Amino acid sequence: MRRALPALLRGPAVALAGFARESGGEVVRLGLGPFRPYLVSHPDHVQQVMRLEWTNYQRMGMFWRPLERLFGHSIMGDGEQWSISRKILQPMFTTRYIATIAEEVSRRVAARIEEWDDHARTGRSFDAATEMSTILTYIVNRVLFGDKLDRKDGEDIIPAFDTVANSLVYRFLMPFMPYTVRVPRDRALEKAVQRIDDVVYPIVRRAMDHPDDSTDVISMLCRSTDDNGDPLTAKQIRDALVSVYAASSETTAMVITWLWLLLKEHPRVAARLQAEIDEVVGDGPARPEHLPRLAYTRMVLLETLRMYPAGWLLPRQVMEDAEIGGVRIRRGSTVFICPYATQRLDGFWERPDEFDPERFAPAEGERRHRYSYFPFGGGPHKCLGEHLFYVEAPLVVASILSRYRVSVPTPGPYPMGWAASLRPKQKVMLKVAFAGHDRVGAAR
Repeated sequence: MRRALPALLRGPAVALAGFARESGGEVVRLGLGPFRPYLVSHPDHVQQVMRLEWTNYQRMGMFWRPLERLFGHSIMGDGEQWSISRKILQPMFTTRYIATIAEEVSRRVAARIEEWDDHARTGRSFDAATEMSTILTYIVNRVLFGDKLDRKDGEDIIPAFDTVANSLVYRFLMPFMPYTVRVPRDRALEKAVQRIDDVVYPIVRRAMDHPDDSTDVISMLCRSTDDNGDPLTAKQIRDALVSVYAASSETTAMVITWLWLLLKEHPRVAARLQAEIDEVVGDGPARPEHLPRLAYTRMVLLETLRMYPAGWLLPRQVMEDAEIGGVRIRRGSTVFICPYATQRLDGFWERPDEFDPERFAPAEGERRHRYSYFPFGGGPHKCLGEHLFYVEAPLVVASILSRYRVSVPTPGPYPMGWAASLRPKQKVMLKVAFAGHDRVGAAR
């Protein structure tokens, strides 16, 4: 039994990675006051929980209750509502479907990034996480809402999602606390969810009242039925939209925010990345046909996901008595899966705390355990947004670096903050300068 609470309060993800490393990947029981979950970090054990025996490890219980405030009962849960939502949404997030919208995604990326010209002319710095989120929201608005969400509302809900991410972690660390007792940021969480609902519900109701044949997610949901043939309710559609929004934008925005910090600390990687983008994309903007040739860009993004997976904690409730790695685990117990910990285990990664995109050179992946790297989860609950990430993230990065040179004036180090998604603790500021001589001249 590890007395874990003091270390978790200092830094939850780092603490879990430390426990996993000290145990050599063996199952560890953690003491969190009256609550005693099991940390599962070895790739074999992760595979058992997430894929081989996934029905015995469900997304429910005290750790999922806080998430239900935001996501309700949809693809972020389990059971009947998860099954209905997954069946409806999965066809819209396949590689084939994403390919059909890639050109539109690239146009939106280019149009939104051109707005940085004013920052380049003035030299004014701006908040990296907020700006990455606004770019991704601009893209996701087309995919999810078919432009039924206006830009102002889309940008207004970004701070609400940030508040939720920064508030949920208190409930994660005190899952035994009854909801009749307030914990820090409970009221902020409730207000943030209400703000999201105030934006999303009117869009849902208008779409339900005026259905069309559009291919966006909200239109598809409005035309869909459940297993009994009944139309989905406004609540079901709202839950699905909010869940997919988070999966499609939050991960990408946070990964690219971490990327700027890593490039600042690793100038050789930054130089090689810039050289590839200059060669493949030129003056830009990046287009879907560039993606197959942006091999190093993809490697850099994959390594960033290894170092800083947005979804760092994946709790599961044990439905029937089980055994993991020789450890008997009783029904009703909770197991923690932590991609941040597994993706830094010494036995599966050389120099695990070093940023090295070369680990994701094509030949390297052939020797890697499938569940030593799972930033998008695994098994039937694998994140729907994975294929969209592999299109939108390189398009965003390549479009930015083909037009600008990016610097980070925020001094390091860059510790992780307390949040439901992995993000820097302090505000990270960016500055941009024009990359092309013609634009530099125009800026003077």
